Amino acid sequence: MPQQHPAAPAQPTRLLDLVRLACQLRHYSYRTEQTYCGWVKRFCRFHRDADGRPRHPATMREPEVVQFLSHLAVERHVAASTQNQALAALLFLYDAVLGEPLGDLDAVEGAGEETGRGGMNKLVRAKQPKRLPVVLTREEVERVLAAMQGTHRLAAMLLYGAGLRLRECLRLRVKDLDFGQRHIVVREGKGGKDRVTVFPEVLHVPIERHLAQEKLRYEGEFDEGTAAVSMPGALARKYPDAEREWGWRYVFPAPRPSKDPRSGRERLHHASPSALQKAVKRANRQAEVAKHVTPHVFRHSFATHLLERGADIRTVQELLGHKSVRTTMIYTHVLNRGGLGVASPLDSLPRSVGEAAAQYGSP
Repeated sequence: MPQQHPAAPAQPTRLLDLVRLACQLRHYSYRTEQTYCGWVKRFCRFHRDADGRPRHPATMREPEVVQFLSHLAVERHVAASTQNQALAALLFLYDAVLGEPLGDLDAVEGAGEETGRGGMNKLVRAKQPKRLPVVLTREEVERVLAAMQGTHRLAAMLLYGAGLRLRECLRLRVKDLDFGQRHIVVREGKGGKDRVTVFPEVLHVPIERHLAQEKLRYEGEFDEGTAAVSMPGALARKYPDAEREWGWRYVFPAPRPSKDPRSGRERLHHASPSALQKAVKRANRQAEVAKHVTPHVFRHSFATHLLERGADIRTVQELLGHKSVRTTMIYTHVLNRGGLGVASPLDSLPRSVGEAAAQYGSP
């Protein structure tokens, strides 16, 4: 009797399921998967058939893509980075999912004529304004951190002390902290790249105490059989026991397990990014710093303060994980040295002028 082989799992047929599968096959992050699905839905809903139903991308090509992207720039007034994100999602859709790569969008003629939604015949690019990052002074950093408490304060100190992005900090595993070598290994940072950054010595003892408390929780959950954490990529299949090992535990875990959005299994994930964002916002309000402070501002301040202390820009580039040194060079424009590093001519006028200025507004 011939041996029966199990039937292969059915391939998804819905468009968004195909997008998700294509992202997972390429080991894209879950956030990228969500973002691409969101833009595909917006694209289909923007273009509708005669009955008012969203059109399938297979019935559309470059003119409809150009019209949608131009709509984002002209009518929605999105930033250039947002328009580029939408473009990347649609290029991925036609190439990796539909198997029909798009041509040169800048050469499209007559975009929008079929749908009747405007007559734009070329791709309108969103403007890329030159904006300087928000940077705190050392005294402002101290005030904001002093207004925070507990693990949120510890995480914020890591953001500033190691130049980490928000999710890079929250995704740190116990094994990524090297106390002996005094460095932190950032796994799968922006662009899927690993890098090594500095581990502030002042945080060694606080983090050791924090990990000691977390290990007590881990040991209790291990005995109960609930200590499994979410694993990156296919490592859960390659190393099936690793999800219960202490080294793979998140440094900042969530209070309780939750369902993994891809596998559907109950696993312990890292702490919520929004919780840390709200904690920083509250601390900024309490510290009365008149700047828009977010967790990412600590990273900007890290880079600027290193350059102020004479650090080599190439070193700062490696610590931040920037692909190009041109990205890092933006921090040279916000160094604490006055406009372009020069003194104002008003400061060189006679002392009497300065004394008069000091009297302004006094009773």
